Amino acid sequence: MEEQKRNALRVAVIGGGCSGFSYTFDFADTPEDDDLVIKRDGATVVIDSTSLEFLSGSEIDFSDELIGAAFKINNPNATSGCGCGTSFSV
Repeated sequence: MEEQKRNALRVAVIGGGCSGFSYTFDFADTPEDDDLVIKRDGATVVIDSTSLEFLSGSEIDFSDELIGAAFKINNPNATSGCGCGTSFSV
């Protein structure tokens, strides 16, 4: 079976988590019609229009530390967040 090529990182916001909203990360084959497509430094990120409201002005970074590697989002719209950094409120 041929492995499917994934061309972009999909970042989304969903309801839930200990602070109200959570970030999700997945791979996307092709962008949807309402996606914002961001290309920078050889990477492509897609964000759906609903999530874009919550992520406007945010910075996405990849952290590779001794305790683990993960994407980190610095979101200026978040008024509070949880200790693990995966959920937030606005």
